[in-house]
Amino acid sequence: MRPFLVLQLRPEDEAADEEFAAFLARGGLRPEQVERIRLDQRPIPELSPEAYAGVIVGGGPGCVSDPAEKKSPLEARIEADILSLMPAIVARDVPFLGCCYGLGILAHHLGGRVGQGTYGEPIGGVDCTVTEAGARDPLLAELPRRFRALVGHKEAVEVLPEGAGHLVSSAPCPVQMMRAGRNVYATQFHPEADGESFATRIRIYAGRGYFDPADADRLTAAARAEEIHVPERILSGFVARYGAVIA
Repeated sequence: MRPFLVLQLRPEDEAADEEFAAFLARGGLRPEQVERIRLDQRPIPELSPEAYAGVIVGGGPGCVSDPAEKKSPLEARIEADILSLMPAIVARDVPFLGCCYGLGILAHHLGGRVGQGTYGEPIGGVDCTVTEAGARDPLLAELPRRFRALVGHKEAVEVLPEGAGHLVSSAPCPVQMMRAGRNVYATQFHPEADGESFATRIRIYAGRGYFDPADADRLTAAARAEEIHVPERILSGFVARYGAVIA
């Protein structure tokens, strides 16, 4: 089968490696089934998204809604690289799963409103609800209508792009998952993460404005206490669905 393309935006080695291992483990992927590109290490090469079974974009410390003057040159280049792929992905309906930062990228590209301060969620677990449209979606149809997920974000989709499908919501953040076309998905929650994943990220990103560093131990204990099972089924379902389609 064609490989999946995993694009990573995290410039910290430990965070990037942990995230990649989580994508493999919870996606049901072997290393040889994946092409991994860390955009902090090199600009995105010239490639055709449709050459892959699907494209998976991880999270990162940046925000698409940050003012340009607050973005470092590296953050600005990473964001531009990801956005440069989106016209081809959306126009050709290439299977895509954006996780957290990837939701902001997709919604921004499609003309939705992405901002900070209204629907941001603190680090930890949240109750998510599958919408009526989500219950009819092939990635979600067999899942419980309510489930716990791990979140932690400053920006969120405030207004859905026109024509986008609204698949999952939560009380603090209305847009937890959306779809464009038939195959282009993005989640605000982290489908690859469990409590240990978040323990690592809490330690690494303690100074990035997501939480008061004095709360790190409490947040770590709370994340480890969460029982998170359903979100990874979305990731593994994406891999199974699109890996099988092009096998």
